[in-house]
Amino acid sequence: MEEPAARRRMPDPVRVSAVRAVLIMSLTIIQAMVAFLCTLAGSWLAFPMVLSSVGSTVVATWSVLDVWITRQVWNQRNGVVSVPSSSARQLRRERRRARRAARAARRDEARIRRRGAENLSRA
Repeated sequence: MEEPAARRRMPDPVRVSAVRAVLIMSLTIIQAMVAFLCTLAGSWLAFPMVLSSVGSTVVATWSVLDVWITRQVWNQRNGVVSVPSSSARQLRRERRRARRAARAARRDEARIRRRGAENLSRA
Protein backbone atom coordinates (compact mmCIF):
# COMPACT_ATOMS: atom_id res chain seq x y z
CA MET A 1 0.00 0.00 0.00
CA GLU A 2 1.43 3.34 -1.05
CA GLU A 3 1.51 6.14 1.52
CA PRO A 4 1.41 9.82 0.61
CA ALA A 5 4.66 11.73 1.00
CA ALA A 6 5.05 13.73 4.18
CA ARG A 7 6.54 16.68 2.31
CA ARG A 8 6.08 17.96 -1.22
CA ARG A 9 8.78 17.18 -3.76
CA MET A 10 11.41 19.87 -4.29
CA PRO A 11 11.27 21.77 -7.58
CA ASP A 12 13.65 20.40 -10.25
CA PRO A 13 16.23 23.23 -10.22
CA VAL A 14 16.44 23.12 -6.43
CA ARG A 15 16.76 19.34 -6.42
CA VAL A 16 19.53 19.48 -9.05
CA SER A 17 21.54 22.00 -7.04
CA ALA A 18 20.97 19.98 -3.84
CA VAL A 19 22.29 16.80 -5.46
CA ARG A 20 25.28 18.72 -6.80
CA ALA A 21 25.94 20.14 -3.32
CA VAL A 22 25.80 16.68 -1.72
CA LEU A 23 28.25 15.27 -4.25
CA ILE A 24 30.68 18.18 -3.81
CA MET A 25 30.42 17.96 -0.02
CA SER A 26 31.12 14.23 -0.02
CA LEU A 27 34.14 14.65 -2.30
CA THR A 28 35.42 17.45 -0.06
CA ILE A 29 35.11 15.27 3.04
CA ILE A 30 36.93 12.41 1.31
CA GLN A 31 39.65 14.79 0.16
CA ALA A 32 40.07 16.21 3.68
CA MET A 33 40.35 12.69 5.08
CA VAL A 34 43.03 11.78 2.52
CA ALA A 35 44.90 14.99 3.40
CA PHE A 36 44.73 14.11 7.09
CA LEU A 37 45.97 10.57 6.50
CA CYS A 38 48.79 11.84 4.24
CA THR A 39 49.80 14.25 6.99
CA LEU A 40 49.87 11.43 9.57
CA ALA A 41 51.91 9.26 7.22
CA GLY A 42 54.35 12.10 6.52
CA SER A 43 53.82 11.82 2.78
CA TRP A 44 54.97 14.50 0.34
CA LEU A 45 51.38 14.60 -0.93
CA ALA A 46 50.13 16.07 2.37
CA PHE A 47 50.77 19.76 1.55
CA PRO A 48 49.13 19.75 -1.91
CA MET A 49 46.17 17.80 -0.51
CA VAL A 50 45.70 20.31 2.32
CA LEU A 51 45.78 23.20 -0.16
CA SER A 52 43.27 21.52 -2.44
CA SER A 53 41.08 20.68 0.57
CA VAL A 54 40.93 24.37 1.46
CA GLY A 55 39.89 25.17 -2.11
CA SER A 56 37.33 22.38 -2.08
CA THR A 57 35.88 23.72 1.16
CA VAL A 58 35.31 27.08 -0.52
CA VAL A 59 33.60 25.38 -3.47
CA ALA A 60 31.49 23.22 -1.14
CA THR A 61 30.38 26.29 0.79
CA TRP A 62 29.33 27.97 -2.44
CA SER A 63 27.42 24.86 -3.53
CA VAL A 64 25.42 24.88 -0.30
CA LEU A 65 24.72 28.59 -0.77
CA ASP A 66 23.68 27.80 -4.34
CA VAL A 67 20.93 25.49 -3.04
CA TRP A 68 19.59 28.25 -0.83
CA ILE A 69 19.78 30.90 -3.57
CA THR A 70 18.15 28.60 -6.15
CA ARG A 71 15.32 27.88 -3.72
CA GLN A 72 14.76 31.58 -3.04
CA VAL A 73 14.79 32.42 -6.77
CA TRP A 74 12.36 29.60 -7.54
CA ASN A 75 9.98 30.82 -4.83
CA GLN A 76 10.14 34.38 -6.14
CA ARG A 77 9.51 33.38 -9.76
CA ASN A 78 6.86 30.75 -9.20
CA GLY A 79 5.27 32.06 -6.03
CA VAL A 80 4.61 30.30 -2.81
CA VAL A 81 1.52 28.28 -2.08
CA SER A 82 -1.12 30.61 -0.71
CA VAL A 83 -2.76 29.82 2.57
CA PRO A 84 -6.56 29.66 2.82
CA SER A 85 -6.62 32.79 4.99
CA SER A 86 -4.72 34.77 2.38
CA SER A 87 -6.10 38.27 1.88
CA ALA A 88 -5.29 38.11 -1.84
CA ARG A 89 -7.45 35.01 -2.22
CA GLN A 90 -10.32 36.75 -0.40
CA LEU A 91 -10.08 39.78 -2.73
CA ARG A 92 -10.10 37.53 -5.81
CA ARG A 93 -13.16 35.74 -4.46
CA GLU A 94 -15.01 39.03 -3.90
CA ARG A 95 -14.10 40.30 -7.39
CA ARG A 96 -15.32 37.02 -8.90
CA ARG A 97 -18.65 37.31 -7.07
CA ALA A 98 -19.06 40.91 -8.26
CA ARG A 99 -18.34 39.90 -11.88
CA ARG A 100 -20.84 37.04 -11.69
CA ALA A 101 -23.50 39.33 -10.23
CA ALA A 102 -22.88 41.93 -12.97
CA ARG A 103 -23.13 39.24 -15.67
CA ALA A 104 -26.36 37.91 -14.18
CA ALA A 105 -27.80 41.43 -14.05
CA ARG A 106 -26.91 42.02 -17.73
CA ARG A 107 -28.51 38.70 -18.70
CA ASP A 108 -31.69 39.55 -16.78
CA GLU A 109 -31.81 43.00 -18.35
CA ALA A 110 -31.37 41.53 -21.85
CA ARG A 111 -34.09 38.96 -21.13
CA ILE A 112 -36.49 41.68 -19.99
CA ARG A 113 -35.77 43.72 -23.14
CA ARG A 114 -36.38 40.68 -25.36
CA ARG A 115 -39.67 39.90 -23.65
CA GLY A 116 -40.73 43.56 -23.94
CA ALA A 117 -39.93 43.50 -27.66
CA GLU A 118 -41.86 40.25 -28.10
CA ASN A 119 -44.90 41.70 -26.34
CA LEU A 120 -44.79 44.82 -28.54
CA SER A 121 -44.52 42.78 -31.74
CA ARG A 122 -47.57 40.69 -30.77
CA ALA A 123 -49.76 43.71 -30.14
